[in-house]
Amino acid sequence: MKPHEYVIMEIARERERQMTQEGWTPEHDDRHSDGELARAAAGYALNAGTERWVKLMRPASADNPPAWWPWPDWWKPKNPRRDLVRAAAMIVAEIERLDRAANQQG
Repeated sequence: MKPHEYVIMEIARERERQMTQEGWTPEHDDRHSDGELARAAAGYALNAGTERWVKLMRPASADNPPAWWPWPDWWKPKNPRRDLVRAAAMIVAEIERLDRAANQQG
């Protein structure tokens, strides 16, 4: 298996974990139509990518999410790699939500 294939599988497993263990089902995600999933993904990705950038926006720590984080009680950074996997899975959730919304309109 190529390295990128392993990472993509890991993101898919994290998306599944979010749905089955956290309860973030498609129906739940559909209630977040104001960009919350994308902002949450951005928060974890930026936190993992460079602490300096996040500090410019608002200091982030384990107890202090970035200013755009949609759910203060759910800010739980782990480590850069883990947070990037979580961010990628949230991006997948937002893409899925957008696809469902487009299908309902069409």
